[in-house]
Amino acid sequence: MHWIIPLALLIIFESLADIFAKEYSIKGHWYFWVAGIVGYIIANAFWLSAIKNGSQLGRGAIIFSVVSAILALIIGVYFYHESTNKIQIIGMILGIVSVILIFWE
Repeated sequence: MHWIIPLALLIIFESLADIFAKEYSIKGHWYFWVAGIVGYIIANAFWLSAIKNGSQLGRGAIIFSVVSAILALIIGVYFYHESTNKIQIIGMILGIVSVILIFWE
């Protein structure tokens, strides 16, 4: 399970890059664009490490996608006051169930 730490760092840096991208879209400052690109590059370096250390492509991609989507939804709702609906909440719950099932052995 040496791949969990790089996968967690991937999710953290991807979430930070998403925040910088959102800030760039709102304020248009070039340094948010640069910070976002740098965040995405660092995140993908951790993705390569996670795959190399055994996350497997399918399992790692599903965990990354679901967890980063949930974080993006939380950040969007609480920090940027974006709206969500019942269907999106159900999708988030199903995503959490899918991650639980990925780890189930």
